[in-house]
Amino acid sequence: MSDVSTSAVPASISASIPASGTAISPGQRVWLRFRRSRRGYWSLIIFCVLFFLSLFAELVSNDKPLVARYDGEIVFPVFHDYSEKKFGGDFETPADYLDPFIEKQFEKDGNWAIYPPNRYHYDTLNYFAKSPNPAPPSAENWLGTDDRGRDVVARLLYGFRVSVLFGLALTVTGVLLGILTGAIQGYFAGRTDLFFQRFMEIWGSMPELYLLIIFASIFQPSIGLLLILLSLFGWMGLSDYVRADFLRNRNLEYVQAARALGLSNRQIIWRHVLPNSLTPVVTFLPFRMSAAILSLTSLDFLGLGVPPGTASLGELLAQGKNNLDAWWIAVSTFAVLTVMLLLLTNIGDALRNALDVRRRA
Repeated sequence: MSDVSTSAVPASISASIPASGTAISPGQRVWLRFRRSRRGYWSLIIFCVLFFLSLFAELVSNDKPLVARYDGEIVFPVFHDYSEKKFGGDFETPADYLDPFIEKQFEKDGNWAIYPPNRYHYDTLNYFAKSPNPAPPSAENWLGTDDRGRDVVARLLYGFRVSVLFGLALTVTGVLLGILTGAIQGYFAGRTDLFFQRFMEIWGSMPELYLLIIFASIFQPSIGLLLILLSLFGWMGLSDYVRADFLRNRNLEYVQAARALGLSNRQIIWRHVLPNSLTPVVTFLPFRMSAAILSLTSLDFLGLGVPPGTASLGELLAQGKNNLDAWWIAVSTFAVLTVMLLLLTNIGDALRNALDVRRRA
């Protein structure tokens, strides 16, 4: 039996056996399938790099020096606010590091300052700009300024971070609620499933946009309020997928064996049924993030999203619509939004293919 030729082993099995002869785990097999999709793999890397940069946006795009030396003292303006008097000015107001006077102070012998690559924060107003606003792209403002004189690159960078973090938060809440409700419906079935299905039909028929408009008129707009309102409706799509998998798995032999061993329903769901029903959940994540980002962008475009002044892609698109002659606002924002959604779509497609058990490792 030990002399069986390897030619008799099916290709789908031999492909999953490394050179060392040890079988790989299911997770490793999924990762190998995912890496085979170069488009999805590189999309994941690019998206992670962009998200990592946005998390440290204050060190990439800011109107304050990262570190400076003045009169023999090392200071860190990016972490601490200093008054103008600290650098030879006349007032106690916070120093404006775009002021030509402050810049000349750091150019004196023994003084220096290291600035971020882009010298603007998302809410920076350059009172010493030479061009009227909105200003076209230039050496000072790589993608120009918006109608209030704020740097578009900084607005895009900080807006990208807000969109991704909001998408992640909305995805997490939707996944948790979707798994919980779908698991209860699918595992217990019967009247429990019937009750939840009727409840979801009624709840899903409520006018979500009208509710957002009503709450926006009553409460002050905030990301937290927007997250709560969208989370109330964002779980139903995933719940149906989880319910279908639980309905299929609840009658399989391993579940019946677990019941025969005396395991509780909670133990059976958590240890046995749920791990075998996570394929639609994982596949759902990138597409759910895309939908969440589009929802935030659309609401910001309508003025129902984040508070005024917050960096937002939707607010930039609204500015582009209102200032068609300032083409750089709409074009750059649309490009960032398109690239972000394209990366998430590529990741979702590659993840779906990687979790397809019919494919070879």
